[in-house]
Amino acid sequence: PEIVVIGAVPWRQRLRRGARTVIHPKARIIVETGPIVIGKGNLIEEQGLIINASSDNITPDTGDPEPKPMIIGTNNVFEVGCHSQAMKMGDNNVIELKAYVGRNVILTSGCLTGACGDLNTFEVIPENTVIYGADCLRWVQAERPQPQTLQLDFSMKILPNYHHLKKTMKGSSTPVKN
Repeated sequence: PEIVVIGAVPWRQRLRRGARTVIHPKARIIVETGPIVIGKGNLIEEQGLIINASSDNITPDTGDPEPKPMIIGTNNVFEVGCHSQAMKMGDNNVIELKAYVGRNVILTSGCLTGACGDLNTFEVIPENTVIYGADCLRWVQAERPQPQTLQLDFSMKILPNYHHLKKTMKGSSTPVKN
């Protein structure tokens, strides 16, 4: 995966990844303005893009120059070709194929952004909301979606067979070659 960091701070201090998080080859995580903290059990698929960068479309209440961290919870799935700039994301969310989630959107938990959706608003998405279609239509699921553990387990088993992996040493987030 391509991890790009702009600035003087070493990337291991600007990107933290939880256990059992799988970042597929060709996924990109770009850290420009503030750190990115990724929780446990997340799946970031091919050509997925997670970026913490400054934007012209910043929330009106931001007066302080301190860069804000991007926080991603646990058991989230970033499907092929999706693009996420959401600064805060809860648990068990799915951003589907080629969907876009803007910087000023806060995904709570159990949310699903449908394929090719373009969600670029100033809002907090309520729990268990499904967003679909070109007009970002919505409905709320009755139950919280199940975590994508089977897909995560499969990726953890298959990827080492086809790609050279970098593992982190205990107590450090510095990658070492296998």
